[in-house]
Amino acid sequence: MASVHSDRPGRPDGPDRPDRPLGPASPWSAVAVKILVAGGFGAGKTTLVGAVSEIRPLRTEEQLTAAGERVDDTSGVEAKRTTTVAMDFGRLDLRPGLSLYLFGTPGQDRFWFAWDELAQGALGAVVLADTRRLADCFPSVDFFERRGIPFVVAVNCFEGTETYAPGDVRDALDLDPGVPVLLCDARRREDGKELLIRLAEHALERRGLRP
Repeated sequence: MASVHSDRPGRPDGPDRPDRPLGPASPWSAVAVKILVAGGFGAGKTTLVGAVSEIRPLRTEEQLTAAGERVDDTSGVEAKRTTTVAMDFGRLDLRPGLSLYLFGTPGQDRFWFAWDELAQGALGAVVLADTRRLADCFPSVDFFERRGIPFVVAVNCFEGTETYAPGDVRDALDLDPGVPVLLCDARRREDGKELLIRLAEHALERRGLRP
């Protein structure tokens, strides 16, 4: 079972690390923050939102049909039976005064028209990656890079798949050195919370602030 791990030096890893309060001087006081959860088809976006949400998540899943076989590439995720057609939504109170509103994006390219609307006002994004279909990450990475939206890449370590070091994934995706790359199990609530904390820190640093 995977736990959150990154290639960022000098930082403790793993879900056992306590959540770090952002402190009374933080600019996050009594705010709601919009976070996107993106990635390729079947990467675990709906699972991650559902794992961390403190409310019953809103889901817009539909059954995969024979008609969709011509446009939905299920290679590597043949067991997948449903797909998100609009968005997933959940909420996490990271600490008193700081609520994260999570919006999971649809993974197939035929739904990319919805991404611009979902991205409006977002603080940052988690890009979920499946190493069996790593190229599926490129549209998400390009989308956030072009718009200057801070993001982290989270490699969802599926059971039975080979685990790669964060540095290897960084090289394969040709990421900027400042983009955090993490390993996680999207089913684990603590892993999901850790991803969101890292993203919040990264977004603050991008703005010249410190949590």
